[in-house]
Amino acid sequence: MSESPANEVDRLRREIDRHNRLYFIEAAPEITDLDFDLLLKRLQQLEQEHPELDSPDSPTHKVGGAPIAGFTTVQHRIPMLSIDNSYDEAGVREFDQRVRKALGVESVDYTVEYKIDGVAVALVYEKGRLVQAVTRGDGRQGDDVTHNIRPMRSVPDRLVVDDQAHHDAKTIATALSEAEHIEIRGEIFIANRDFALLRSQQQERGESPFANSRNAAAGALKLLDPVESQRRKLRFFAHGIGDRAGIEFDTHLQFLEALRACAVPTTPRVERRTGVDATLEWCGQLMEGLHDLDFEVDGLVIKVDQLTLRETLGTTSKSPRWVVAYKWEKYEAVTQVLSIDVQVGKTGALTPVANLAPVEIAGTTVSRSSLHNRDELERLGVRIGDWVVVEKAGKVIPHVVRVELERRTGDEVEFQFPEKCPECGGDVARDEGGVYVRCINPDCPARLRETLRFFASRQAMDISGMGEKLVEQLTAEGLLTSLSDVYRLKDKRERLLELERLGEKSVEKLLEGIEISRSRPVWRLLTALNIRHVGVSTARALEQEFGSIDSIARQPLEELAETPDVGSVIARAIFDFFHSESGERIVQELKELGLNFGEARPEEERQARKATAAALASALTGPTADKPLTGMSIVVTGTLAKHKRDEIESMIRDLGGKASSSVSKKTAFLVAGEEAGSKLEKARTLGVEVIDEDEFLKRIGRS
Repeated sequence: MSESPANEVDRLRREIDRHNRLYFIEAAPEITDLDFDLLLKRLQQLEQEHPELDSPDSPTHKVGGAPIAGFTTVQHRIPMLSIDNSYDEAGVREFDQRVRKALGVESVDYTVEYKIDGVAVALVYEKGRLVQAVTRGDGRQGDDVTHNIRPMRSVPDRLVVDDQAHHDAKTIATALSEAEHIEIRGEIFIANRDFALLRSQQQERGESPFANSRNAAAGALKLLDPVESQRRKLRFFAHGIGDRAGIEFDTHLQFLEALRACAVPTTPRVERRTGVDATLEWCGQLMEGLHDLDFEVDGLVIKVDQLTLRETLGTTSKSPRWVVAYKWEKYEAVTQVLSIDVQVGKTGALTPVANLAPVEIAGTTVSRSSLHNRDELERLGVRIGDWVVVEKAGKVIPHVVRVELERRTGDEVEFQFPEKCPECGGDVARDEGGVYVRCINPDCPARLRETLRFFASRQAMDISGMGEKLVEQLTAEGLLTSLSDVYRLKDKRERLLELERLGEKSVEKLLEGIEISRSRPVWRLLTALNIRHVGVSTARALEQEFGSIDSIARQPLEELAETPDVGSVIARAIFDFFHSESGERIVQELKELGLNFGEARPEEERQARKATAAALASALTGPTADKPLTGMSIVVTGTLAKHKRDEIESMIRDLGGKASSSVSKKTAFLVAGEEAGSKLEKARTLGVEVIDEDEFLKRIGRS
């Protein structure tokens, strides 16, 4: 039996919405652009054949519209204020000091996100439907550019809540989709890959290529014809809210999760950190990953995460007091690519590096620049012999911004990315869902060499006398074949003395430095183990929570994920390392060699620390008497007799608690109804208290 037109239209719309979500929210597309266009064309055909099935919010209406006569000026309900800038760590610390002084607290939770180098806009939704898009303008009023925004695939015409979203995000997302009027703020930009193609097309047509993607995006929004604007492939990332319409949520992260549940793309890699030190360390990690991004940024944005604290801090006439932009000055120069090498890093990542004709940028001579990964190399289209623009932004290492296509002579040579490891000749594999190609040979000499360099570095075990050159010499001589070999060098003193440039004093200094490192704190050893994503801040947090390497290695995935500064992605990396054959081997060897593995935190000490954190949370969110569940993580499961599950969860949040979707050791108690299922079994296994609905209502004084 053939599918009816109405059913096919409905199916196609849902399928197109799903593919948009996969592409813009999950970054995990399942079909090609061509296949997507075929779905869209089929839907368009059906709507033309059956006009009664057409709808204003159909995906086909994103294909384009009629040109407009001119722009209308719109007054912002809430001004789009600028934010203060800081150009160094000292400025960020001054910002933190002002915030803590105004709030009277010892530390604050901050979120950090990329500052997109785009054009600020506000999207207005009424009852879940896009009704208007306005540029920032002068902050008080801007231009109505709805005609150019509506066709964008990354901007949903209606806010449809994802059924697979977790409960808290789903609750807030539902409120957003039902609100009479909300305003979502963010940036319009052009992806690097699309910008490179755009410039190439301009070059082929004999036009002058755009200088940068921001100007190209700003120009696109000023076009009167939306079809012309669309050709520049504009995209949108949300990062804030203007008019909240009374919708309740506690933190910035909760808001971003709710937006993603509505298929609104948000700035990626936003994470929360406690205190300025951890925040600055995370800023450093984000800077290191700048060139994995497919969009331009001109800084980072540091925000107080908790909304009640933002309200306390307020704003000046120009900017909010709860946010600062950590920016960097940009300096550029043009030089030529002489050759391209591929280096193998400590995690096996193959990194192409451009060797450049030396050029001075911001007072330093630059002769090399990382091209980061195969995707970036292909996106830039760099060839040996090309003239390129190299940028140095603040403390960030120089990177190639673009190729000067108009200077090509035809003599340039395309670079072929290696299909085997250039160091050991072993197999390579691309990260699942990632951008890096890695050597998968655990015994690759380059991987070992880079791992040992990092192990001995100041940020890890800080072994005096063991610099990069010595590591290279010791690995070449076969004296170091694993991390544990570092602590066996004391038995190879005579061999060391036979090496070039190693005299009696140098050997003594080296062996003394190695001996001292045995007693380094746990966080240093944890950092030195080279677990993916684990930096100094995360290692410190893990030591503070669990105390010892052995205790960390024993933790289940859920417990690791709930540790401050960890989260699910890092938790998975930690768990996988300690449960891998190579991880277990090196940990056992280092333990037998007498390194400091720490002492496990007593459970009562951990509980006391949680109580202290709960007390602090209570001080920040209101009197304990009014919010008796402050600091508690509570799970509700099963069918309840007197209330719906979401009503109980709403009570939990209103009384200061966290309505969690999963049971862990940190769960205060489980509220269980009929047919409670696996969560009840897990609670019993972990020794978590289980109560029924009546007991819960009694505890909160509503029985």
